[in-house]
Amino acid sequence: MSKKLINFVDISKSYGNNLVLDELNLYIRENEFITLLGPSGCGKTTTLRILGGFEMPDKGQVIFDDVDITSLPPNKRNLNTVFQKYALFPHMSIAENIAFGLKINKKSKEYINDKIKYALKLVNLDGFENRSIDSLSGGQQQRIAIARAIVNEPKVLLLDEPLGALDLKLRQDMQYELIRLKNELGITFVYVTHDQEEALTMSDTIVVMNQGYIQQIGTPEMIYNEPTNAFVADFIGDSNIIDGTMIQDKVVEILGVKIPCVDEGFGNNTPVDVVIRPEDIEIVEPEKGFMEGDITSVIFKGVHYEIEIVANGFEWLVHTTLLHNVGEHVGINVIPFNIQIMNKPESEDEEAVEIDA
Repeated sequence: MSKKLINFVDISKSYGNNLVLDELNLYIRENEFITLLGPSGCGKTTTLRILGGFEMPDKGQVIFDDVDITSLPPNKRNLNTVFQKYALFPHMSIAENIAFGLKINKKSKEYINDKIKYALKLVNLDGFENRSIDSLSGGQQQRIAIARAIVNEPKVLLLDEPLGALDLKLRQDMQYELIRLKNELGITFVYVTHDQEEALTMSDTIVVMNQGYIQQIGTPEMIYNEPTNAFVADFIGDSNIIDGTMIQDKVVEILGVKIPCVDEGFGNNTPVDVVIRPEDIEIVEPEKGFMEGDITSVIFKGVHYEIEIVANGFEWLVHTTLLHNVGEHVGINVIPFNIQIMNKPESEDEEAVEIDA
């Protein structure tokens, strides 16, 4: 396992009376693609800006490669940032944009030319040296911004929602480009986004944040399949989240119906959150389900149908490849293994224990 490269220690940050980060603790490993994921205002961009040196924490330390860099300015840190708006210079050619940082560092002309060619090849834009910024598409401008960042050979590349301005197809293409670049360069990527699919596609590790707290840290598979609380389950993908009661080990009651599950150790008659993913629900004949109801909506999504079923007063979301019709009376079923049980948080700000991914 690669070593810990970055360590946030008890980082707190407020803007006026607005507490954005509250004693955040987080480490990032060398050569890791880690994504800070959460809704607007959760603290993810502030965390990135503190790492980049663009913001100072009110409290805590940022340790980089065993050195405290909390007070260092951005140009003294061995990392570069790619912003959503790219921050390219429109009056400069592509080569001049890429060479900007190298010239400031007084590199030789030969070294700069070699680095420009190397960076353009990495981002699949060979031969673009003399083009103007205005002649490029959004996706190409994004690649030039990345090329400008990587020529300085940073240990860490910070990316602040860099794909937000691109259309869906370009965004998907660039996701795979970023994965390829990370693997070829062997550097650490710290990525900020509110897009769950983007995070699941690209990351080695995802940090889910909300209201200045870390809710869960883990691999994409862990975050999706084993959310630690209802917020994570609801934010990452679609979920049916139902108030339940753990009657006893391996038996949970939801909406007045006792159903089997695989969870143990909650205690008898304990209030819990029950999470069932839409793709884990099977539509069956009414008498074969643990609950029955009526289909109220059917939407074709391309790879599946999104179906809503009202059963026992709850609006269930189901994803299936089989076509059903509005008005059908059906049963719903789910295998015990796919029922996720979690404790209800004591407060909205309850912070999850870190999972070493």
